[in-house]
Amino acid sequence: MRIRNIFIFAAAVFAGALGGSIIGPRPAEAVAREIIDLQRDVTALLQGQKDMSTQITQDNAVLKTLVGQASDNVNKLNATMGSVQKSVQDVQANSGARLDTMSTQVQGLSDNLEEIKSRLGKLNQQLVDLQSAVQSIDSKVSGSAPSTTSPTNATPTGSGMAAVPSAGAGASPAPSADMLYSNGLRDITSGKYDLARQEFQDYLKYYSDTDLASNAQFYLGEIAYSQKRYQEAVSEYDKVLTVYPKSFKLAPARLKKGMALIEQGQKPAGVRELREVVKRYPGTEEERRARAKLKELGVATTAAG
Repeated sequence: MRIRNIFIFAAAVFAGALGGSIIGPRPAEAVAREIIDLQRDVTALLQGQKDMSTQITQDNAVLKTLVGQASDNVNKLNATMGSVQKSVQDVQANSGARLDTMSTQVQGLSDNLEEIKSRLGKLNQQLVDLQSAVQSIDSKVSGSAPSTTSPTNATPTGSGMAAVPSAGAGASPAPSADMLYSNGLRDITSGKYDLARQEFQDYLKYYSDTDLASNAQFYLGEIAYSQKRYQEAVSEYDKVLTVYPKSFKLAPARLKKGMALIEQGQKPAGVRELREVVKRYPGTEEERRARAKLKELGVATTAAG
């Protein structure tokens, strides 16, 4: 379009010059010089148009290259962000697993302390009973009272000691309750889960009516959870809740049952258990962990309605 306008303009100028030469006589040399100047101007205009077109083509090529490079950079950035997100997710997953392991170990250490305190109490009671027996013997000796029972044949028993079950004829006696429980705690905290499972199962077999029986049952659930056998873990935690309704492991058992259900893919059931923890055990560490898990799942801490 622009070139056509240039030609029209040039033709008009040429026609004007020619008309002027016809109307008014002009020297032939002057007319020829004007025509030459006009042709030179037209040639310069055409060359300018050509240079401009070339420049535009070059600029478009450069722009296309820059756009391509920018697109490649965006794709690389997206790939890098995807890699970073995956790394963050892996770190979060590993952190969660480590936190669960640490929680189990802390529970074990806490129970170790409780067991030590319990054993100290039993030893103290035995000492009191022994002192009473010695004082009784001393009073009898000082009073020259005849003794019907030899003191060396009397065996003081503490009221808090668990009786070791008698073994059948020819069978070796069962390990003591303290030994089984202590060994189980030691092995679970050091990651020897199969050995710890056997020890806690033996504890429940021989000493199911003791104060620490519910703890042993809880740790069977912890072992299954640590080994990612979530269905078995749910069953073991359920036994704590149903068989030992007065256990101080009720809150952690319900919390871990909910976690195991979620890991097993039963999210609605797991959410119900976590909400029960929030409802039943306010102000506890288990309530805090339940709230954090519910928030992570994007659900409310209480059911709607």
